[in-house]
Amino acid sequence: MAGEASYQKMGRIMTDVSEDMLLDGRVIFSQPVDGYRAAIDPVFLAAAVPAQDGQIVLDIGSGAGAASLCLAARVPGVRIFGIEMQPELVALARKNIAANGLSGRVESMIGTLQTPPPRLAPGSFHHVMTNPPYHPAESGRASPNASKAAANQEGEVDLAAWMRWAVNMLLPKGSLTVVYRADRLDDLLSALHGRVGDITVFPLWPKAGRPAKRVVIRARKGIASPLTLTPGMVLHETDGRYSPQAEAILRDGAFLA
Repeated sequence: MAGEASYQKMGRIMTDVSEDMLLDGRVIFSQPVDGYRAAIDPVFLAAAVPAQDGQIVLDIGSGAGAASLCLAARVPGVRIFGIEMQPELVALARKNIAANGLSGRVESMIGTLQTPPPRLAPGSFHHVMTNPPYHPAESGRASPNASKAAANQEGEVDLAAWMRWAVNMLLPKGSLTVVYRADRLDDLLSALHGRVGDITVFPLWPKAGRPAKRVVIRARKGIASPLTLTPGMVLHETDGRYSPQAEAILRDGAFLA
């Protein structure tokens, strides 16, 4: 963390904003101290998107822009649109975009899945990436911090509706990439059933021999190939350090093939 500051835009004030770095300093990233904070999930999400130069990507629930910025750093010719319902986070995302010299390549827009920006036309994106809220609306696990609760707990849009909207935004044969809780994998696959194919499940194991807490899912619209369960990746060595494979993602910005 390089420091903390207050940031004002769009008529709102967000205090206690930390100035951080992602990808070993390649990405400058401001984010709230007390609200939702980016951990490794958005970095792995960006790493798993098979985007190429000249393609267009939609980042749903983009927050302060962590995944969008990491993907833009890895694929210089890609263009990314982020949609986020919290104005304070959109303001921070726009600050982060400018700080990283990505204006014109990355955009952050205010909107919800019920009322998206008109510019986001269905069937127009090569790739969609998203880190949906992890907790069902009825779970009773809402954070007392309103911003964090909005990021982590489903509201009016449940997981099935979230996935339906995401797939609808894809071009035919476009890819959908999702980072999600491993213990809700059945809910995620159920939400995707009949909508996509060529599903790849990539578990993230905290340490060797321990249950996965996160999975990365990649699928394609209009493809009928069967599901593939991969060996996944062990994140930490026995001494707690990141594994070489995880380091390649988190520090070097490698592609999660």
